[in-house]
Amino acid sequence: MSSARNKRINEEVKKIVSKIILFEIKDPRVSKLASVTHVDVTNDLRYVTIYISVFDPNHNTQQTIDGLNSAKGFIRKEIGKVLKLRYTPEPIFKQDNSIEHGMHINDIIGTLNIKHDEESQTEESDVEDLEDDEE
Repeated sequence: MSSARNKRINEEVKKIVSKIILFEIKDPRVSKLASVTHVDVTNDLRYVTIYISVFDPNHNTQQTIDGLNSAKGFIRKEIGKVLKLRYTPEPIFKQDNSIEHGMHINDIIGTLNIKHDEESQTEESDVEDLEDDEE
């Protein structure tokens, strides 16, 4: 199986599922701010793992995953309509925490930068005090 072919199938599935989440699923558990972040199809094209991230802080990501799992048959049928493959892959939905993890790392870097700035300001004021004493 060609990896280029798998990449193309991954991108197509990502587009299809994103459109379905946004326009076609009416389940109130599925947030409209849910996003498909990454898709992995197996080499035999039997299963596709779809990673979901929800940007709504008031909405539980697990509820969105549960809503998508209940609509799994509909989503698989819609994927099969667009993709002309011998087997339509069975979707498996998983929560993607990479955005939250990235925000956490960004906060850590921000606090380190603040501490570094405070330390450098303290060192500068110490140097100025020494220069004043020498005069």
